[in-house]
Amino acid sequence: MSNGTNGVQNGLARLQIHGDSNGTSNGVNGKLSPSLSPDSPRRKLDRKMSSPMMPAFMVSAPGKVIVFGEHAVVHGKAAIAASISLRSYLLVTALSKSRRTVTLRFPDIDLDHTWNIDDLPWGIFHHPSKKKYYYDLVTTLDPDLLAAIQPHLKDVSLGKGDVERKVHQNAATSFLYLFLSLGSPKFPGCQYTLRSTIPIGAGLGSSGSIAVCQAAALLLQLRTLSGPHPDQPPEEARLQVERINRWAFVAEMCIHGNPSGVDNTVSTQGKAVVFQRTDYQKPPVVRPLWDFPELPLLLVDTRQAKSTAAEVAKVAKLKETHPKLVGTILDAIDGVTRSASELIDEEDFNSEEVESLRRVGELMTINHGLLVSLGVSHPRLERVRELLDHEGIGWTKLTGAGGGGCSITLMKPGVSREKLGRLEEQLEEENYQKFETTLGGDGVGVLWPAVLKNGLDEDEEGGMEIDLENFLEAPGTEGVEKLVGVHGGGAEREGWKFWRLENH
Repeated sequence: MSNGTNGVQNGLARLQIHGDSNGTSNGVNGKLSPSLSPDSPRRKLDRKMSSPMMPAFMVSAPGKVIVFGEHAVVHGKAAIAASISLRSYLLVTALSKSRRTVTLRFPDIDLDHTWNIDDLPWGIFHHPSKKKYYYDLVTTLDPDLLAAIQPHLKDVSLGKGDVERKVHQNAATSFLYLFLSLGSPKFPGCQYTLRSTIPIGAGLGSSGSIAVCQAAALLLQLRTLSGPHPDQPPEEARLQVERINRWAFVAEMCIHGNPSGVDNTVSTQGKAVVFQRTDYQKPPVVRPLWDFPELPLLLVDTRQAKSTAAEVAKVAKLKETHPKLVGTILDAIDGVTRSASELIDEEDFNSEEVESLRRVGELMTINHGLLVSLGVSHPRLERVRELLDHEGIGWTKLTGAGGGGCSITLMKPGVSREKLGRLEEQLEEENYQKFETTLGGDGVGVLWPAVLKNGLDEDEEGGMEIDLENFLEAPGTEGVEKLVGVHGGGAEREGWKFWRLENH
């Protein structure tokens, strides 16, 4: 591990591309630096070599929905979560060598904060008893390290309201913990600018998506990820993705304390997972569904505030009052989850065929009915079902804790634009927010450098560099996706690369 360890400690400013722990080369292109070829001895450098500024690059990761098994999962049953094509996008821009600052900028939540790199508590994070490396499996937060960053959070978003300030400080805490764990005092000045098309606080894994973007960006800056590239062996790709996932989990712990790890896992690898947690002292058992198909999904945000804790407590109380009956309902939800997993695994399952979609849709309808019987729906959620059922658009259920939040609808093939237009008008009139998205798509992706080839005139000059100002000012989901979108215009933009993890 000595090469990787030195790479982390020496930081980007002195970094050549070192060998990874699995014997593969590191770096975005997965190529060894000529000066470090296996055949040549390492030359002793009399002076520090100057390093060119890293080009601006972008990382993107999806949100998630729970498709089957919410609430039952709290009581030890299985659930299925899948990625959605609503995503977070993190643009990393290096500053000139004289600028010794790091800036975190999330315009969607009005967060903009800068730290002086030399003032950060590197000493304790790099102490031999505390130092963690990029290849470590970190499953708990170090209270001494958390305490060390508190003074550097005091002036984050001063003057904002308590609720907004808490969101900002959570974001700053997770970022600083990762930056200090993975970076070094020699790290170059950088700006991390994030835009997200995932509604916040709607149970769609927005913080997990952001955590994955931050972890992947820092690991790329350290040159500790080989890939993604088309010829990468699947075992190597999975190792890289697991590395991102571990550090994203660390960022999630900074915000949520004891997260399940499901959000960051789905966001990192994409597709879907079956997860089950029988012991809350341990992480859940997670089984990837590598062959989960991409399915057309209508996501509706009720804009009704909900409390996950309150809904979970409601079910627990009901179970205490009617243990046998509620136990039977939870078992039935578990049965729906397992039936869905088996159905998708069937050889003749075809995501473009009406019959296959109908069978999945019926399971979603059954799952919703069971959740209604536990008292976790809401009139705003039932209204969405009423509107969609009336138009025959698809199969609808609540997703997440219920009591508000979002619904998901598996779309029937061939629904007319006229019907969808009528529905959109009605939803808008009743203050709902609608997203047409895809279930089960790609996980974390990289655009290196941040240059797109998207059919515009600039392509003749080698593509269009994503300009920071344009990125900051892109209006809403549509504007961000048009500028940088992984699924812009129904196809992946040229230049974006993903770790491919399908079964082989």
